[in-house]
Amino acid sequence: MTFFPGGAPILRAGQMRAAEAAAFAGGVKQDALMERAGLAIAREVRRVALGRPVLILAGPGNNGGDAFVTATILRGWGLDVTVAALPGRAGGAAGRMRAAWGRPVEEVDTVQPHPILVDGLFGIGLSRPLDPAIAARLTLLASDALTIAIDVPSGIDSDAVHDFASAGTADLTVALGALKPAHVVGDAVARCGHVLLADLGLTLPAAPRTIARPRIAAPARDAHKYTRGLVAVLGGAMPGAARLAARAALSAGAGYVILAGEAGPGGPDALVHRPPDDLTALLADDRLAAVLVGPGLGRDAAATRKLDAALACAAPLVIDGDALSLLGPAGIPRIAARSAPTWLTPHGGEFSRMFGTGDGNKIDRTVHAALQARATIVHKGPDTVIASPDGTVTVAPHASSWLSTAGTGDVLAGILAARLRPGGADAARQAVWLHGRAARLAGPAFVADTLIDHLGQAIAECR
Repeated sequence: MTFFPGGAPILRAGQMRAAEAAAFAGGVKQDALMERAGLAIAREVRRVALGRPVLILAGPGNNGGDAFVTATILRGWGLDVTVAALPGRAGGAAGRMRAAWGRPVEEVDTVQPHPILVDGLFGIGLSRPLDPAIAARLTLLASDALTIAIDVPSGIDSDAVHDFASAGTADLTVALGALKPAHVVGDAVARCGHVLLADLGLTLPAAPRTIARPRIAAPARDAHKYTRGLVAVLGGAMPGAARLAARAALSAGAGYVILAGEAGPGGPDALVHRPPDDLTALLADDRLAAVLVGPGLGRDAAATRKLDAALACAAPLVIDGDALSLLGPAGIPRIAARSAPTWLTPHGGEFSRMFGTGDGNKIDRTVHAALQARATIVHKGPDTVIASPDGTVTVAPHASSWLSTAGTGDVLAGILAARLRPGGADAARQAVWLHGRAARLAGPAFVADTLIDHLGQAIAECR
């Protein structure tokens, strides 16, 4: 669960340090910035402490400096505060904040547990596992405490490249200045608990952003089915998946949806069925707003022919499911060579089969893939990453875990195809947001078909 706003920036450790350095060069004092951070943390600690005793763990670096500021402020507000610290530097802002505490400091190894624990041992930029003794002590102190982490729980790689098993876990994490990749992608997300973003007033560079609720206008007064978008869905061996995608496209705003395949009738009466031998004429229709290939396509010779025809057409193209598996790594240059825009919607396995496991976190790998394929990549999962070849990146963290059921990806692909005409450059973000919101509205234990029934309500929330 998150409490940061949509459109929140996501910065790597190096980018965060560069933003701080720029602020210092512009006249901001490091002590003042540390005091801002400490105040933000102290406010959240006071809110959840409810008067209970607080233990603050302070590390040797700037994270520890933030911890000492937090301790000083909380004590000034009348809370019962104990500080336990690792040996730290005497100089610099962190050293000055340590000195300003002016009270006894206990040893991390011997301090007794408290109901409230503030973890300020290690912050961003850690690139190695915690020392086993420190990790064990942190686990003990946190076992029965409500734990608040400063920026990230100690031992987490904030860039989300490495997953260190010894890292700490928090109930609440206060992200300082910007979110970090570990707050939104990768296995460390679960260790961060609830995440709050504290704005420190820094000027930040261009960066990936969290997804925000889109603005979706009603169709124009003179709209008709073709201006709203003609979508063609190419069916195949598993007709149910293609029908799900086609129904989703109808409910997500498309004006006219054609399902081309051997499936025969099925779905709402508004869905138009075409036989597969009509494919050449269909894909040559210059009124097409989008073609969707992949849901239920299969991997036989007939599927390959349909995929080849879709790649050769001049319409915007969404590629999902079986089509991605058929393409594999050899399909990347074929996609990049298309003159019309292309969107890919792989889940983790499909992404790895096409683009490899690569280096870096999920954001890094998705950005690289978008540049390779000259396509917008919607890298699905509990932390969906949307990367466009122009460098724009959006992350949708914390998707409903009930989406882990067959057919939900087909629904997303259909929503995306429908949003290409009205949504333009925002189409993928609109589709992912609507998909996630429909899942929340559907509640627990839904089937993929149910998502479609909630798309109208999700769209209504975007006006």
